[in-house]
Amino acid sequence: MVEERADRVHARLHRPAVRNAIDATMVDELHAVCAHLEAHPKVLILSGTPASEAPGGKGIFASGADIAQLRERRRDDALAGINSAVFDRIARLPMPVIAALEGYALGGGAELAYAADFRIGTPSLRVGNPETGLGIMAAAGATWRLRELVGEPLAKEVLLAGKVLTGEQCLAAGLVTELVEPEALLDAAQALADRIAAQDPLAVRISKAVFHTPREVHPLIDTLAQSMLFESQAKFDRMQAFLDRKKK
Repeated sequence: MVEERADRVHARLHRPAVRNAIDATMVDELHAVCAHLEAHPKVLILSGTPASEAPGGKGIFASGADIAQLRERRRDDALAGINSAVFDRIARLPMPVIAALEGYALGGGAELAYAADFRIGTPSLRVGNPETGLGIMAAAGATWRLRELVGEPLAKEVLLAGKVLTGEQCLAAGLVTELVEPEALLDAAQALADRIAAQDPLAVRISKAVFHTPREVHPLIDTLAQSMLFESQAKFDRMQAFLDRKKK
């Protein structure tokens, strides 16, 4: 389910009967969203099924890959990187990605959340990677993204010992930036999107790209990127507006 505004797209994972398990169809739909946002850069908000629409009245982001499909996959499927390819594409989108997380974000659902630039959660949030309990590993970004996000000791507890993080633990670890009540989750995500939209879009795009470049190319890449922005009309307009406000 996709809703689009002038400056953002909201994509909802919505397979409530199977707890939003990520199947091949959902992967294809996420690729389609990425293709659109690569051509028309906008902020992306990812969310799941809210409590009001979920079985049992409990919201859910994504419970992971569809195990029935996953069980049938073999070596060549793993080498194709089905989930890792789309999650990496999401992480590389030109504009920031916000994950609004409620309920379960497990396995592939957790790895999808790790690929976002921002994560906002609810107290009911539960994040984990139970893959080793199923005889496989979290191979769609968790082994390196989660370590970067929360540090090695906690990442190993999640990846090697099956620890499932509560919303409060996610907040304490910095995995989410904010905890809100379920009814306020999308409003909080939209408010963050509003703050991003208030910035210069080109400056945001370049800052995100530079942020994710390897350490060894800094500070050269920073200097080159800044030289581009120094020539943008938005830089002159926004700085002049700032100076005009100071005169009042």
